[in-house]
Amino acid sequence: MSYYLSKTVDDDFDAVISKVTEALKQEGFGVLTEIDVKETLKKKLDVDFRKYKILGACNPHFAHQALQAEANIGTMLPCNVIVQENKNGTIEISAVDPVASMMAVKHDALGDIAMQVKEKLQRVVDNL
Repeated sequence: MSYYLSKTVDDDFDAVISKVTEALKQEGFGVLTEIDVKETLKKKLDVDFRKYKILGACNPHFAHQALQAEANIGTMLPCNVIVQENKNGTIEISAVDPVASMMAVKHDALGDIAMQVKEKLQRVVDNL
């Protein structure tokens, strides 16, 4: 089982960030954090890296349900979505597969929530 959902597109990096953010919004997610890995690695290590951003996406409804079911599930929140530039100039969008990540947690209610979140994230990726 793969731990992520992914799609590659031929588009402008910043345009893809905007499209991903909007697609997440359409599925009830907000972006809580945005980490520019390229910028951070340059600043902290003085190394060059490809365009790579991590978007911390959260669907409050499902986050609330998960937190009610399992107090420490916040260690696995938010759902990370990455946008990265490949060597050939294409852009890859990848989202965590919450079903795969929840396999370590033995809780039936979380499995159901994870499946619903996966369906939403899969639509985000598929519709780009």
